[in-house]
Amino acid sequence: MRVREDYRTLSGPEKAAIFMLALGEEYTAKIFEHMDDDEILEISQTMASLGRINAQVVERLFVDFAEQMSSANALVGSQESTERLLAKAGMSADKIEQIMEEIRGPAGRTMWEKLTNVNEDILANFLQKEYPQTVAVVMSKISTEHAAKVLALLPDNFALEVIHRMLRMEAVQRDVLDDVERTLRTEFMSNLARTQRQDSHEVMADIFNKFDRTAEQNFMDMLEKTVPDSAEKIRSLMFTFEDLQRLDPAAVQTLIRACDKEKMPTALKGATETLRDLFFSNMSERAAKIMKEDMAAMGPVRLKDVEETQQYIVSVAKDLEARGEITIASGAEEDELIY
Repeated sequence: MRVREDYRTLSGPEKAAIFMLALGEEYTAKIFEHMDDDEILEISQTMASLGRINAQVVERLFVDFAEQMSSANALVGSQESTERLLAKAGMSADKIEQIMEEIRGPAGRTMWEKLTNVNEDILANFLQKEYPQTVAVVMSKISTEHAAKVLALLPDNFALEVIHRMLRMEAVQRDVLDDVERTLRTEFMSNLARTQRQDSHEVMADIFNKFDRTAEQNFMDMLEKTVPDSAEKIRSLMFTFEDLQRLDPAAVQTLIRACDKEKMPTALKGATETLRDLFFSNMSERAAKIMKEDMAAMGPVRLKDVEETQQYIVSVAKDLEARGEITIASGAEEDELIY
């Protein structure tokens, strides 16, 4: 059996074949899935005739591959570049649009998960133009919590008809589900993906949350002088460390477990007495005692360090809320908790 020792003599197909062999069967199989029959045949024939490859040749191949991938210093992935790549891969326009809609659309693996992430007002506005049977199918597939919100926003008579259909509904046949999904995909989700944009005040509130307090106050003061309405809206949408006092005990405990324990003393050092007590009361007696001792032993701390650690805890809280592990009340009357 011949031994390939000179990297310079390798052809393009030979380099590809060696690279795929080195990756192993699992990854090679996945790559083959994205090739056409002619490409698979060429690579397979090349693999079969390679012979033994010197280890230095394999190493040189991987080094060259890594250098080529990093020659532009970085890879930039975006929806636009992905769409261009799919087009060059020879996919049909319909298939590309379906894939891009999945990328652009609300989060979720299935159509029904995506619908659960669509604002109930938008979803109700669309569904009230559909047949009651179609709406009944949708309501039976999305989460019951979201279905309740949507039904409450539909016209009473229409909502009642949908409820009647749901009560009489047997197991939904696959072809019926496919028809409903097709309708939602072509008439609703694709349009939503193109038109849905985050409110500019929400974006700005999130940016303000990332400012240090000096910058936040400076910009807020300027906005109040130029566009006071916008300043008020941004302030109402912002979430600060002190807003954590709106968390219920279970949520505080979840937050404490999720946070880096080394950052907690610095954050609480600059908190109000009320917020400190909320955190201490949701720790074990021993943990609270240790935390207080750590805070006392720290002495004076820089304001910058306090702000950074508090912002870290706010970020953890937001992540937990996004995953549905805690609920952060807005302070509105409807969000008050009854015990």
